[in-house]
Amino acid sequence: GTLVWVVGTGARAGQAPSQTKEPPPLMPIIARRPDHAADQTYDLIVVGGGIYGVALALEATARGLRPLLLERDDFGGATSAVSLRVVHGGLRYLQTIDLPRFYESVGERRWWLTHFPDQVVPLACLMPLYGRGLKRPSTFGAALVLNDLMSWRRNAGVEPDRRLSGGRLVGRKQVARLFPGVDGRGLKGGGLWHDAVMLSSERLLIEMLRWASAAGAAALNYVEAVDLSMAGSIVDGVIARDRLSGERLGFRAPCVINAAGPWCRALAGGFDRRIASGDRLFRPALAFNLLFDRPPPAEVALAVEPDRPNAATYFLLPWKGRLMAGTFHAARPDGTTDARPAETEIAAMIDDLNAAVPGLDLGRDRVVRVLAGLQPAAAPGGAEPSNRPVMLDHGADGGPRGLYSVSGVKYTTARLVAEKTIGAAFPGRARALPTRPAPGPAGEAGLFALPDDALADRLKRIVREESVVHLDDLLNRRIDPADWLGDGDAAVRRVRRLLEWDDGVGQPAA
Repeated sequence: GTLVWVVGTGARAGQAPSQTKEPPPLMPIIARRPDHAADQTYDLIVVGGGIYGVALALEATARGLRPLLLERDDFGGATSAVSLRVVHGGLRYLQTIDLPRFYESVGERRWWLTHFPDQVVPLACLMPLYGRGLKRPSTFGAALVLNDLMSWRRNAGVEPDRRLSGGRLVGRKQVARLFPGVDGRGLKGGGLWHDAVMLSSERLLIEMLRWASAAGAAALNYVEAVDLSMAGSIVDGVIARDRLSGERLGFRAPCVINAAGPWCRALAGGFDRRIASGDRLFRPALAFNLLFDRPPPAEVALAVEPDRPNAATYFLLPWKGRLMAGTFHAARPDGTTDARPAETEIAAMIDDLNAAVPGLDLGRDRVVRVLAGLQPAAAPGGAEPSNRPVMLDHGADGGPRGLYSVSGVKYTTARLVAEKTIGAAFPGRARALPTRPAPGPAGEAGLFALPDDALADRLKRIVREESVVHLDDLLNRRIDPADWLGDGDAAVRRVRRLLEWDDGVGQPAA
């Protein structure tokens, strides 16, 4: 559960950017061209297209490097797709006096608000206080004051309409006004503070990938890295399989970074046969959130917990007219890659939510989405998530030189972990983040409110520009599902008709 920065020389890390056959693209287009990519030489290859892999690609371009990102399924298709969407600052880490994580979280929340003001916005949060333990008004009020003092630069560089107000205590009447269904028995007041929330974690990841692509990165989905290519003990690329054509391809680079999320440890063991390297990486634990087809109980996010010993705290998030709740954590055996929760676990979470907010009246029939993924556990076989990322330099530990593995812990700090990892692999290179391009064709809300002709044009642009292969890619990872979920099957049929897409598998007419 501790941070491991094992930094060594790497394989030709820090060398000048490789010479390519053509200049980087001028448009933020994610082009799926495996044969063309196999003809190029890159400065590094990132394996894994979740938020950590995408952040690594962007941070590489900030150092003038040309990265290639390989994802065996679709971009953002695993744990990154099931985030609760809250970009937490450091308030909760003050409870455990985890100051390094506090400062990192505050800084990264500011980074998201500054660079993605179209996708990340302030979020008001309320915790009802009942005078128990750390939830006493006096104790929590002191924590709010300390949080504001220690995050005094939280709004530096942030646009005025995205700045976060300070926290404060509020009385019982104001709690009831903000949260009409609050349990008034023993209520002493509430703590009100501000964090941030992603309007669409799906679009945020794709917008970051478009940014990296505009700055010279190449990205291929449905291409699986199966082995390292070596020159003696030094990495010189990967061997991969195009999962659409079945073709086996070689991609060249002197540095490979494994950021495969739940598959990170297995991939590290395949690339580097020494067991010790894999042991320090991803140990799975289940984490899931539930989206309910019912209005949220408040216009602000709520932090609530059932009145039980050692009860978990849940966030209730207003989500585009619905209620999103999370997060439930559960243990999983080592080696698990299946992120599906058991029905008993879903029932346990619903029971907790109903106990925390009497009158909420949630049932399994109101769940419209189970958003489940695997996170690294703090200890093997445990339910508690790890609070520190791990980065391994395999070459410094006697393995392939130029191979790195990264196991991250949360969406909020993915960019910072990527910055540190690229800095370790390519020391001494100046960092200058390229200018972000304009948002992509699905960057604004209300897509499905467009008339057919306009919607068809927009969908075809998404398909052309964002490497859409399957209908699932389009509806669940290029478009916020909340935009079409209310129409359900009718929305899916409409998309099929507008794109002349018959089987939902092949490339649609564009």
